[in-house]
Amino acid sequence: MPNIQLDPRLKQDSHHLGWLGATELLLMRNSLFPWFVLVPNTNEIEFYKLDSALQLQILGQLNLVSEFVEHRYQIDKMNIGLIGNIVSQLHIHVIGRSRKDLCWPGVVWGVKAFAPYEPGQVEEIVEKLVTFSQGVLRINPESGHCTGSG
Repeated sequence: MPNIQLDPRLKQDSHHLGWLGATELLLMRNSLFPWFVLVPNTNEIEFYKLDSALQLQILGQLNLVSEFVEHRYQIDKMNIGLIGNIVSQLHIHVIGRSRKDLCWPGVVWGVKAFAPYEPGQVEEIVEKLVTFSQGVLRINPESGHCTGSG
């Protein structure tokens, strides 16, 4: 399996949370939306071109993150997207939407409003994800920072 480098735009716009198997899990820096991004460890840029086993593995990870968002946040709709016109690296957006969010029912892409996460909030989300996933989400326990394993 390739050891991919995260696209600089994804890296700049997100917090690295950890790894679901060989898929990197990110959290977008804008706390106005529960917005997660899965980045499978592949050089392929099109989901439909992945072999079926990998597609199923990613689908399981996608379902896990979606269930977490539904469980943790008060949402009305789950938005899942694989667009990739600007960042071609294969990545999947999982966004919990609420009729009360500032751009409902429009899209969240390009919204000017921004609120960073407060100190400790990202770490709290990671802890809740580790518990919710029953340890499937892996972080580096020695440093307290989310780094790859698995």
